[in-house]
Amino acid sequence: MSRLLNDQDNARVNRFSSSASVSTTHSVNTSQLAARLQPYSNKKTISDVRRTFCLFVTFDLLFVGLLWIIELNVDGGIIHSLESEVIHYDFHKSYFDIFLLAVFRFLTLVIAYALCRLNHWWVIAITTAVTSAFLIVKVIVSKLLVQGTAFAYLLPIISFILAWIETWFLDFKVLPQELKDENRVFTVSDPSEQAPLILPGPLSDGQFYSPPESVADSDEEDDAENPKH
Repeated sequence: MSRLLNDQDNARVNRFSSSASVSTTHSVNTSQLAARLQPYSNKKTISDVRRTFCLFVTFDLLFVGLLWIIELNVDGGIIHSLESEVIHYDFHKSYFDIFLLAVFRFLTLVIAYALCRLNHWWVIAITTAVTSAFLIVKVIVSKLLVQGTAFAYLLPIISFILAWIETWFLDFKVLPQELKDENRVFTVSDPSEQAPLILPGPLSDGQFYSPPESVADSDEEDDAENPKH
């Protein structure tokens, strides 16, 4: 009988040790997972690569505006040039529309990709298509090339190149990089979804209960151990 009680105690101790081991292992895994997810939980509202794209769009506007201001000063003073190009606007002789085109690209792209944080290329496809079509028509029908000045070639070419660089940067750098970051977060967080929600707790005494041996079985064992002579 004492041997039976010892076996029950040993089984109980083993079960408690196994439960404690499982609980400790799960807590360690949870801590490690939390440490891995910590950098992503502090993720910025806008990614670094998207911020760089918005900075380049701003550079596009400032650079085209600077070239236009230089062109105004070259043609006999900024006040006189503003009157002739803005107030008395002529599509064939003015650079003011190229500057407005840069403003259009800046406002559209910043609103779409900085404020609304769109993850599609259709907005920049529209801005690039409008810019390309306008500049091609401008170069064909404009009379600025007849003047032979450097700005007659520089402003349209710079605007065309900057618009296509923005398209390339968004389509091949911004969107793929952000997609990789999202996939990395999902891959790291998958084990937390598969972790058991309820841990095995300590088992009750009833789960270790085994019925005592009958008196008849005990008598048979005693007879077997002490055979009669």
